[in-house]
Amino acid sequence: IHLATENEQYLSELPEQAGYFKETRIVEFIFLLSEKWHLDQPARYQAVELLERFMIKQLEQLCDNRGSTKGGDQGQRSSWSSVRDQIANTFVLRLVSCVQLASKLSLHYSRVTSDTALKFLQSLKYSYTKQELLESELAVLNTLHFHINVSTPLAYVELLLEVLGYNGCLLPAKPLHQMCIQLLDFCYLTRESIYDTLLKTAIENSTPSKLQIAKFLTVKEDFMLLAVGVISTGAFILSPGHWEQAVEHLNSITGITAQSILEFSYSVLKHIVGSATP
Repeated sequence: IHLATENEQYLSELPEQAGYFKETRIVEFIFLLSEKWHLDQPARYQAVELLERFMIKQLEQLCDNRGSTKGGDQGQRSSWSSVRDQIANTFVLRLVSCVQLASKLSLHYSRVTSDTALKFLQSLKYSYTKQELLESELAVLNTLHFHINVSTPLAYVELLLEVLGYNGCLLPAKPLHQMCIQLLDFCYLTRESIYDTLLKTAIENSTPSKLQIAKFLTVKEDFMLLAVGVISTGAFILSPGHWEQAVEHLNSITGITAQSILEFSYSVLKHIVGSATP
């Protein structure tokens, strides 16, 4: 109930830029860096979500500071160029700071130290100091008002798996958990393709309108739907005989319709297979 409420609250306050900073290259960078630093699974998703939330807030602040530019189009272009440059110049530093903060939140033995982070940044030819690294962490914390310990889709997946087991759903628990993590990674890395397929499937039209795309944003950011879709897909791959039962249970627990769960699984499986095979 707490997770569902948190999810609904997030969706009700969704900024229109949601998802801008979850493009494949950024997510892949964070995942690879998390692997390099031996972080646990929750930390990598936490880092992606932290960076997304911070960058959107920072973008809003920079745009507010920019104000209403006088002097016509030339002045506006110059001002937007300045905003873009400010974001681009510190982007990798902010990304590393978000991974650092996520490593501290996970209470993992491999917490990323300043020395480790600096060494990595230096390997990319950046010349930041420890002071600048600390200030970057504080910038993320201050911008998010220290509200950084939010639930990730993995928390939704794991809680739903626990409820399924408690309710007597006949699924292989450990293999399904591992499969769900792989599928969650896949969904993060191919996010745009999966949700593009899901939108076209849901509206039964290959050319969605701008309004349909805009309204679909709440679907793309719905952690509960993502978790349910991942579990359903994992159940279909590992235990097709129990798949319908799993979908019924997931529908009963979350209220998400069986049709929506089926469409999400279809979209994920289509991109795993790599073709339009039925």
